[in-house]
Amino acid sequence: MITLVTGGSGSGKSEYAEGLILDSSCSRRFYVATMIAYGKEGRDKVERHRMLRQGKGFITIEKPRDVGRVMFEEHEAGSGASSRAGRALLLECVSNLAANEMFKEEETGEAEAGEQQGSPIQCLSHKIAGDIISLAGQVRDMVIVTNEVDRDGICYGPETMEYIRLMGFLNQKLASAADRVVEVVHGIPVLWKPVSGQAVVGADLTRRECQGE
Repeated sequence: MITLVTGGSGSGKSEYAEGLILDSSCSRRFYVATMIAYGKEGRDKVERHRMLRQGKGFITIEKPRDVGRVMFEEHEAGSGASSRAGRALLLECVSNLAANEMFKEEETGEAEAGEQQGSPIQCLSHKIAGDIISLAGQVRDMVIVTNEVDRDGICYGPETMEYIRLMGFLNQKLASAADRVVEVVHGIPVLWKPVSGQAVVGADLTRRECQGE
């Protein structure tokens, strides 16, 4: 089961997404953190998220790029468990991952080679989405946190506009792949893509309703 959770900054999406993982019956909870903590603000944000997860049984994997290369077995050594069926994963968040991948390529020229057609931004969105879907294939339940970065109507510089385009492509790909899509608005989850038999699209719902209970 793949759930995409989106929303603006400070919308409550992180808490909601975490709650979905806590409600999962999986015995092992993983948190793939994509943020690179630049400066005091970044470090403070990372610390807030660590405090949020404290005591909740999460195994944290820091992976700011190439998330498709995560090997869960390395973090399950000695636990006696390595089955996909027992894993629940929270990936947070796509906006940081996209920025890390985009600016890595600009700085080092490490763009993925291959036969993909389209603009560099489209090809990069394909690579990142492929990495995320690869992760989903290793777990039973996956919750992906992303951001709405294109709603302020402001025209930024070319580099920022390319990043916004990248996020647009990525969010479309992930929404298509997800079993359900939830937007959190002022702490209220709104279901936009329901699993068959769930609440109507656009309805606000509780966390348990989103789980289909």
